[in-house]
Amino acid sequence: MSDTRNIKAKLERTKQLVAEMHEEKRRKAEERKKKESEVQQMAECASDDSDLDRKKSEISQEPPLVQPLHLLTWDTCYFHYLVPTPMSPSSQSVSASSENGSQESVEGGTMARTLQWDMDPSALQLLADSEHRYVMKRLETSEIVQIDYIPKKLVTYCKETQTPVASNVSEEEEKEDEELPVVQPKPQSEEHLVTDNQETMQEHPKELTEEEKQQIVQSEDFLTFFDRSIRLVERTLAEDLDIFFDYSGRDMEDREGDTQAGLNLSFNQQFYDEQWSKHRVVTCLDWSPQYSELLMASYNANEHAPQEPDGVVLVWNMKFKKTIPEYIFHCQSSVMSVGFAQFHPNLIVGGTYSGQIALWDNRSPRRTPVQRTPLSAAAHTHPVSSVNVVGTQNANSLITVSTDGKMCSWSLDMLSQPQDSMELYYNKSKVVAVTGMAFPVGDVNNFVVGSEEGTVYTASRHGSKAGISEMFEGHQGPVTGISCHNAVGPIDFSNLFTTSSFDWTAKLWSTKHNKPLYSFEDSVDYVYDVMWSPVHPAVFATVDGIGRLDIWNLNKDKEVPTASVTVEGSFALNRVRWASGGREVAAGDSEGRVWIYDVGERLAVPHSEDWSRLAQVLMEMRANADGEVTG
Repeated sequence: MSDTRNIKAKLERTKQLVAEMHEEKRRKAEERKKKESEVQQMAECASDDSDLDRKKSEISQEPPLVQPLHLLTWDTCYFHYLVPTPMSPSSQSVSASSENGSQESVEGGTMARTLQWDMDPSALQLLADSEHRYVMKRLETSEIVQIDYIPKKLVTYCKETQTPVASNVSEEEEKEDEELPVVQPKPQSEEHLVTDNQETMQEHPKELTEEEKQQIVQSEDFLTFFDRSIRLVERTLAEDLDIFFDYSGRDMEDREGDTQAGLNLSFNQQFYDEQWSKHRVVTCLDWSPQYSELLMASYNANEHAPQEPDGVVLVWNMKFKKTIPEYIFHCQSSVMSVGFAQFHPNLIVGGTYSGQIALWDNRSPRRTPVQRTPLSAAAHTHPVSSVNVVGTQNANSLITVSTDGKMCSWSLDMLSQPQDSMELYYNKSKVVAVTGMAFPVGDVNNFVVGSEEGTVYTASRHGSKAGISEMFEGHQGPVTGISCHNAVGPIDFSNLFTTSSFDWTAKLWSTKHNKPLYSFEDSVDYVYDVMWSPVHPAVFATVDGIGRLDIWNLNKDKEVPTASVTVEGSFALNRVRWASGGREVAAGDSEGRVWIYDVGERLAVPHSEDWSRLAQVLMEMRANADGEVTG
């Protein structure tokens, strides 16, 4: 502020000094003009008096006696009175005769007026003026200004080309054009001088102090701008385009060989951050429903860095080939489940190991939650295993479940307490320790849950049968993943769901039967997660403890996966999620890496007959299951 006041005071002093200089200059100019006018008037009066005296003295002087006189008649006298003629040779002879004293007189008249031939014409004019009372006017020389006009250019057109042809200009005219008068700029006024001073000050800004620089760098506006600019630069630097791609298909033979060797699964990219992902386990994955290129991963605590936050959530961008997260969020408890808030593109919901629900907003510069639930008996007190936003754009709720057997319904506008809560009991005696939850496509009331004891349950939120309704037994170990069929087509398969377990198997179920329709036993380690394809009715994916990602197509084979790939290092894959288009699949491992694979078109894109074929396959599975039960 002091620097600003000094600048303003200095500017005011400059203005005052400029005004005094202009006033002094104007006063001196007026005095100089006044003196010049007085001197000029005195000179004019003196010159008038001297001319008049000189001419009077010339007139009063008598002509010399030796000078001849010449008698003129009336006509001749009148003519020479007006215009005295110069001396000619003839007149010289006349004057010579006049020297002898001969004179001529006018007959019958008086003596005529006599004039001297060689008298000064100015004297004669002065006598005539004095007789006729004529006042002479003095003429003064005015300023002469020469202006040269540029000659008009003649333009002619041709019918063929319509091209303007310049007229022939001589070299002299070109020189005259070059010698045009230069207009001198007018002297600047006080306002112009002040404006120039201000512009000069703006051109040379003041150097900021270290304290002012730190204040700007730490301001919220600068941090927001810097964060946004970093993302733009990262996207630009990480852009990887194949400029040699041949759309004619000449290189498809080589590509087809690679695709067949990879069994319709090809590696796309890997997401890993040295600071935030190292020594952490990927606990959950989710794709953004609004922006298909955004993938979110949650991580548990890093035991090697106790000073860092326990829970971390990273948002990765698939569109740009960069290895730096788009957003980084964290909290003080390990994040066990996470999801994009459907109908709220800026909100991210996470369930923590402590039982709290955390809410992050990517519009906020903070990396910590903008809202969180309190630690109380009214909410969760055990790790939150699943979070889901269900409903419509105008009426939606956040549904969470935890291993304490409680299901809570929340409003995203207020997380201080749940809108509704329910204890999940089976036969009103056995509390269900829920490890996973899934809603059928388009259903907001009915859902299925997996438990720690390996049992699967169907339940509902409202109605006369709210709570656990039916039990499905089949797994010999805790259920690690559960997924409902969510591909929409001509045949409704919403009653189907799949589960994975520590018993090295994945199973196919139907809500209409309490026994599994089929058990997939190709894995040789824990099966950690399972998920149906969002577009293909017969395709789902599983991941296991040896780092293998399997893609199953029930229409092709039930015994072995249609496509399979093992990640580098053979680290255990904990979670798997399909992209919304069904062409990419993401898997997270126990070392904090997220692997992205492209699924072949023949495997990912369904055909019209796939729906009827799956219905036939299900009938065969159901017949075999009923035969085993009967046997």
